Amino acid sequence: MARYTIKGRLVCHQDGYGFVIPDDGGDDLFIPARYLRENLHGDRVVASVEAGRRTGRREGRIVQTLERGFSALVGRFENDGAGGVVIPDEPRISRLVAVPRGQTGTARNGEVVVVEITSYPAGGQGMFGRIVEVLGRPGDPDTEVLTIARKYGLPLAFPPDVLAEANSVAGEPAPADFEGRTDLRGDLTITIDGETARDFDDAVSVRRLDGDVIRLRVSIADVSHYVKESSSLDREAFGRGTSVYFPDRCIPMLPESLSNEICSLNPGRDRLTVTAELHVDREGNAVEALFYPSVIRSDERMTYTAVREILVDGNPDTIAHYGHLAADLKTMEELALRLSAKRRRRGSIDFDLPEPEIVLDLQGRIESLARAERNLAHRIIEEFMLAANEAVAAYLADRGMPCLFRIHEPPDPARLRDFRDFIKAFGFTLRMKGDRVDPSELQRLLASAEGRPEEKMVNELLLRCMKQARYSAENTGHFGLASPCYLHFTSPIRRYPDLVVHRILKGALSGSLERREKGGLAKVLPGIAEETSRRERTAMEAEREIVDLKRLEYMESRVGEVFDGFVTGVATYGFYVELAELPVEGLVHVTSLGDDYYRLEEKLHSLVGERSGRSFRIGDKLQVRVDAVSREKRRLQFSPLGRPGRDAGRKKMWAGQTPSRNAGQPQKRKKAGAAVRRRGKKR
Repeated sequence: MARYTIKGRLVCHQDGYGFVIPDDGGDDLFIPARYLRENLHGDRVVASVEAGRRTGRREGRIVQTLERGFSALVGRFENDGAGGVVIPDEPRISRLVAVPRGQTGTARNGEVVVVEITSYPAGGQGMFGRIVEVLGRPGDPDTEVLTIARKYGLPLAFPPDVLAEANSVAGEPAPADFEGRTDLRGDLTITIDGETARDFDDAVSVRRLDGDVIRLRVSIADVSHYVKESSSLDREAFGRGTSVYFPDRCIPMLPESLSNEICSLNPGRDRLTVTAELHVDREGNAVEALFYPSVIRSDERMTYTAVREILVDGNPDTIAHYGHLAADLKTMEELALRLSAKRRRRGSIDFDLPEPEIVLDLQGRIESLARAERNLAHRIIEEFMLAANEAVAAYLADRGMPCLFRIHEPPDPARLRDFRDFIKAFGFTLRMKGDRVDPSELQRLLASAEGRPEEKMVNELLLRCMKQARYSAENTGHFGLASPCYLHFTSPIRRYPDLVVHRILKGALSGSLERREKGGLAKVLPGIAEETSRRERTAMEAEREIVDLKRLEYMESRVGEVFDGFVTGVATYGFYVELAELPVEGLVHVTSLGDDYYRLEEKLHSLVGERSGRSFRIGDKLQVRVDAVSREKRRLQFSPLGRPGRDAGRKKMWAGQTPSRNAGQPQKRKKAGAAVRRRGKKR
């Protein structure tokens, strides 16, 4: 194998090895632990590609460090009397940071701190730093939030100039603000959100027209009226990119005087909006689409629970309380079913993977953990927002407007073929056309798995084949939604791309975007797309980590208990099991499987014992005992009961298998929104 070099980002595993993710795309490059002596997770590097010494498979070694991934780290300080060390909170950074005497600040033994790196590993020397901030004691809920915020660079406070600008905005719109807007205050309009929501950026109203057509009005908070381009508010919103949602709080994109007040569509208050009006026929087609600035007054702040009680449960008390909305809610249900049926006909993919729901007590400690319900009310709002987003995208694209699209590329063909081959053993088929697959074929597969024992496994594995949706100035379509043109318009309070789309749409409607302005916009949009996609990924990682910490906190009280579960992922060192009763995943290490030697059979998603032939495959059901919980390693340790696994016919795998980046790490699922969309209001 001829040697050559690639540039990319180093992603390490806590067991010591790593992967270089090429800047130019392509397969990850495996880096054995022996070649990672001076590099850390997150570094940008140049790697030499060569054949492995024993296997001949493609692997590499780091030949140059281009950029360090971290200038500071969060971790636990341990005082040794002559300074101390910081143990990084990031499990993929195994090196300690030595802190010399006089550089420890006010940190006390055991506290969580931020350490600025003053010297990186080089020439056999370790890593050194100085403590610049003390976050608090481990296990404290506020310390956990600060830890995650500092680790991912999430700003908790707004700068004074941003707050001053936000506070200068009037608390209510003035009559002059209504000029040039369509007055919709006579419409019966409602918001539908979760019980704990505090910012309401979308409101809906429906009405039956002639010929079985239903008129849908989706009115979105006109944040662009208050957040002017290049203002302090705008620069801060762009820097944040998105609101970040933790179980006990939100880190907002905009100050609360905007997000929870003047820009929030609170009931009984006049609010400035931008409306997408769709006239939808019986087949779910928008026979007419109109867009215009508007003013509304929401009649009710509805919750998903209340809407479900009216439409699904038939709760007489709830129906009586909201009797004036009953007819409109039934019309909304009918319209949502029309839109959903149309999406399904064209092949839009719906994954059924509920997210965890965490309930905290007054002290911020976890009280209960369950899988979140997704009911008809969620689907109504979801369908309406999808329809509005798609309609705005088509309107702007048809007029050749530069825009910020939401794109989702087709899945990787190699992964898809492996997935197709694996599910054959369970009686499922997947028809591919060469390297491509039609979204409708994937939707057919998910429908065929519905109600079967393998349903969750099929959903999980297919989702792992999917690429992550992202923002782009170039429209290449949205594979998961089977949509030729899609964008985000419906959440400008909490997503910067939506705010950009509002400005473009209003410019297109008023004719204020001249040719020169269009050219300037086309130049800046790629940078906005790249940065907001990056901030979105960061927010998702932070949200996932805080939820994982809360899960581990909850399971600390369940050590020793036995649960039913199923295998969700396999790796060289063991396999992961998700509990049937709780949305919790833990590791069964190979050392708990007896004295057999287990090998990873990656294409079959199996771990196979060499002597016994016993195998553990994704989807297998088994009972496990909770043995240990480690918040530090972010790991939950299980052990199997009895003699689980299946006889694999003593089938062996090739020797010297190189782990993949996915196989070598906990098989954490992407949220459905990572590949297609977020559920409910977090699309």
